[in-house]
Amino acid sequence: MKFNKDLIEEGVKLIIAGIGDNPERDGVKDTPTRVARMYEDILNGYDEECEIKKLAKVFEDKAEDMVVVTNIPFYSFCEHHMLPFVGKLHIAYIPTGKKILGISKLVRIARIYAKRLQVQERLTRQIADAIEKLVPNRGVAVRIEAEHMCMSIRGVRTPGAKTITTRLTGLFKKDAKARSEFIEAVGSKNG
Repeated sequence: MKFNKDLIEEGVKLIIAGIGDNPERDGVKDTPTRVARMYEDILNGYDEECEIKKLAKVFEDKAEDMVVVTNIPFYSFCEHHMLPFVGKLHIAYIPTGKKILGISKLVRIARIYAKRLQVQERLTRQIADAIEKLVPNRGVAVRIEAEHMCMSIRGVRTPGAKTITTRLTGLFKKDAKARSEFIEAVGSKNG
């Protein structure tokens, strides 16, 4: 998909006029261009799909124990209201004893999917599914804790409320011990 700054600029001009302001007023006349540049920066995950395949650099290793990266800060944008949701991601996988994925790749995969219009449920699933495809594993777990501005500053107006989503595959889904170890690693002290 090709990013189109001109369309965004026209849309922002319409929004400014639609709320009753003058799009040619000195304080906002450059706002459409600034907003288009901002969206190009923060919502460029659509053009990075091929980057995920490049991230598939795996290393030979006999590791079989759980790998967990916690408290990864992220932001994304609610596709229903185009307002941000922000929080922390926690990602784990259990290697098969043959190959491992560089841990920075876990963060990069998450950020690619977060830089799109999203719902938290899909974001959780996309991250887990991508990791599951990239590295041989016995299970993947992803937990996201986020505050949604569409709930905090509008609608039900509940600042500070967190939405938690989790995706578990393989041993994390089937084995209570693996699941407990993950939950302990990312427990409520992190949220």
